[in-house]
Amino acid sequence: MTDPSLDLDLFCDEALTDPFPGYRRIRDTAPAVHLPRYDAWAMGRYADVRAALSDWESFSSARGIGLNDLANAATQGMIIATDPPEHDRLRNVLAARLSPKAIRNLREDIERRADELVEPLVAAGSFDAVNDLARAFPISIVLDLIGLPQDGRSRVLGWADAAFSASGPPGPRTDAAFPLLQDQLAYLSSIRPDQLTPGSMGRAIYDAAAAGEIRQESCVPLMSAYVTAGLDTTINAISNAVWYFSRHPEQWDLLRRDPSLIPAAFNEVLRIEAPVQFFCRVATRDVVVDGLRLAAGSRVMMLYASANRDERKWDDPERFDITRNPVDQLAFGYGMHGCAGQGLARLEGHSILGALARRVERFETGTPVRRLNQLIRGLDALPTKITPAA
Repeated sequence: MTDPSLDLDLFCDEALTDPFPGYRRIRDTAPAVHLPRYDAWAMGRYADVRAALSDWESFSSARGIGLNDLANAATQGMIIATDPPEHDRLRNVLAARLSPKAIRNLREDIERRADELVEPLVAAGSFDAVNDLARAFPISIVLDLIGLPQDGRSRVLGWADAAFSASGPPGPRTDAAFPLLQDQLAYLSSIRPDQLTPGSMGRAIYDAAAAGEIRQESCVPLMSAYVTAGLDTTINAISNAVWYFSRHPEQWDLLRRDPSLIPAAFNEVLRIEAPVQFFCRVATRDVVVDGLRLAAGSRVMMLYASANRDERKWDDPERFDITRNPVDQLAFGYGMHGCAGQGLARLEGHSILGALARRVERFETGTPVRRLNQLIRGLDALPTKITPAA
């Protein structure tokens, strides 16, 4: 097959505001498309993305998951940018704490927190679904679980946002984000193990280093990975859920009548509005993708958000339908690098939807304010009025 190429800018304001027409062009052109602006390939079809994510030996994360050398160097050693056996050593440090059993033990506390947050917002009749709800909820849960000291917590959201955006292509947005990524790493490096809450995930990371299970220099990158990844997916999924249910009230009626649909609804929100748009991999050998040869050393953007709207996989993929239950959507990645904390993210999302379903009959949202980030798609503000449930 002749190498397909598109002169497509995925990182201008217009594309970041609405990336889906560009993703469709990529899917319609070929199983993988060369983007000369970034000297990278883009893979946008569901079956090809999923297959590549499951083949770490052919598509390596250890050579960097971003589109610029500075960010790839800064994230070297983070769990998201490693291959086995190092990846397995790092992931095993917190595996037990993120297991289904451990997550179940958190359910009562997280559902209580959801009720305590939602009740006064509903009583007020209006709120910002991003700042008052989506951001307020996971930040306290995640940072409490990691055990970070209170000092510095107010800056974590900005750091997390920048950590993702810094992995875009060279340019002004990357230049602006990179110093904040360095600030986050400097802050985490300044924390002594005894400043982390006893029994917390953060303390467990340093305990693993003391026991020789991981290298000491792996502690800060591992902390950074869980602080960053533990927030954005949940924040964006919760705010997007309010937005979509305000535009599709019949779907909210379905969920309220049958709360057992909450897990399916959360999956559908993640499918249609994947928070993480892509991560890169690097081909370790010549790889043939549906007849197209990718040379060894090729950097490949795995477009999760495109795969989640692939017409080859989903019937009418632009339609929001909570009865679809897309359990195999790729918002959490897939394979070895499937999000380690997705069980926690799901519990948080389910708990908020349950608390809202018990109290809200209708959402009425104003004009959403989009947050332009080079890797994350989400909202910066969403004014919301509610009709309380009888």
